[in-house]
Amino acid sequence: MAIRIALDAMGGDSGPAPLVEGAALAMAEEPELSVALVGDPDRISAELARLGVGEEKRLPIVPATQVVEMGESPMDALRKKRDSSILVAFREHRENRADGVVSAGNSGATMAAAIRCLGRLPGVARPGIAGVFPTLKRPVLMMDVGANVDCRPKHLFQFGVMASVYHELCFATSAPRVGLLSIGEERGKGNALVRKAHELFSNSALNYVGNIEGGDIWSGDLDVVVCDGFVGNVCLKISEGLAEALSRMLRDEITGSLSSRLGYLMSRSAFGRFRKRIDYAEYGGAPLLGLRGYGIVGHGRSSAVAVKNAIMVAADMIGKDIVGRIGKKLERGGLFDVPDEDFDTEAG
Repeated sequence: MAIRIALDAMGGDSGPAPLVEGAALAMAEEPELSVALVGDPDRISAELARLGVGEEKRLPIVPATQVVEMGESPMDALRKKRDSSILVAFREHRENRADGVVSAGNSGATMAAAIRCLGRLPGVARPGIAGVFPTLKRPVLMMDVGANVDCRPKHLFQFGVMASVYHELCFATSAPRVGLLSIGEERGKGNALVRKAHELFSNSALNYVGNIEGGDIWSGDLDVVVCDGFVGNVCLKISEGLAEALSRMLRDEITGSLSSRLGYLMSRSAFGRFRKRIDYAEYGGAPLLGLRGYGIVGHGRSSAVAVKNAIMVAADMIGKDIVGRIGKKLERGGLFDVPDEDFDTEAG
């Protein structure tokens, strides 16, 4: 199946270099894949020349004259920069010149551009970003990890529904186990948002295991963790920082003495597997769920390998018709038929 991805080649912290290289790596791995490089033609062409890759049918350049910077307000930037690489990329998708979009740029602008160009699936109040976390067993999906910092109970419930369906389809999970992130396992714990959302989950057809605490995320006993985007983004950044700190601590300990260095030589492969297991680059990017199309948000510091993996995540979702299957399951199951009630914001 031929698939074409529109890549925001100007997003990210390091400019087009790792993005263009990642696109080339993805095409080398998947012969049926093509990647449209969206951005400044001169800078993109220079990177292609550096890699010894010429512009071709499978790697075309789509011009865009503007870039949304990381620190810009998403809505202001999209209003003022109508020819930004992220907007142009999603227009390519909307107009069926691309099957999906990958960006390592401003995540808020990526989500805003996706909603503007593609729209939401029927019944979805707010799309969200589903992040993949490594655990002691198999990866867990957390939603939302940054798109919606202020949520209502219904939004959290919909995040759980969409992430559960995604996990079932992409990870071949039967009845994914869903947990609601809180400050305690008891049903009365948490703020008003969590307590009300707990009621919605408890009365649903999902395989809901109840409230969970932060330490449960990495146990591997869950498939989906639900929280608002503020909490989810904090969890994501703490996890990335902790993984990097652990790697540095291990390196410092390994190089601290001759006996440690000898021990490292004997267990080098194990340390290599550990670094790979906690490296965000292995997961590529986080899918935007709830849209009438496909979008992947990558890390701003994405390496070429991370970009390649993000493109492969998008291609996998497209090949499996994830958006269509999520939409059908939501319509068939009536899973969004819950009241959108007011709730007391006083913490419990």
